[in-house]
Amino acid sequence: MLHFAPEMEKWFKTIPGLEYLSADLVEGRAMLRMDITDIRYPDNSFEVLLCSHVLEHVPDDRKAMLEIARVLKPEGWAVIIVPIRADPTFEDPSVSDPAERERLFGQRDHVRIYGQDFEERLKETGLRVWNVRATQLANPDEVVLFGLKDDEIFVGTKEKMTPCER
Repeated sequence: MLHFAPEMEKWFKTIPGLEYLSADLVEGRAMLRMDITDIRYPDNSFEVLLCSHVLEHVPDDRKAMLEIARVLKPEGWAVIIVPIRADPTFEDPSVSDPAERERLFGQRDHVRIYGQDFEERLKETGLRVWNVRATQLANPDEVVLFGLKDDEIFVGTKEKMTPCER
């Protein structure tokens, strides 16, 4: 499993038999310092990839999505969570001032607000995509524990079957 921006690293490390790697752009926040737009692993390397609340911070999110699809094994699945707060996705690459980003995108370090077109953006990478609400997968205590609120969770695979059908 490759986990970007590993807010739950300690928890995942306790799972027996899980080969776990965490990665973050900032040195010292994870096991590896790595840019999600340049994943330093060969094609088809990971059975599971978790990317929670990362892509809204990444200037070239489409390159990051392509990298996720590239390193995912054919039988693997990627879990991608982003806040969906617009329709369609709103971004303006010319905005670099943190105060203006906060005004436009809701946080000083966000570069866009995703909309309902996010699923289509993921599908453009060649992944097959499903989405569910966090509250459909976990009880209210677990939703709070994992910091999910009522986020949509997008699951991408290279295969035609869903992860639940395996």
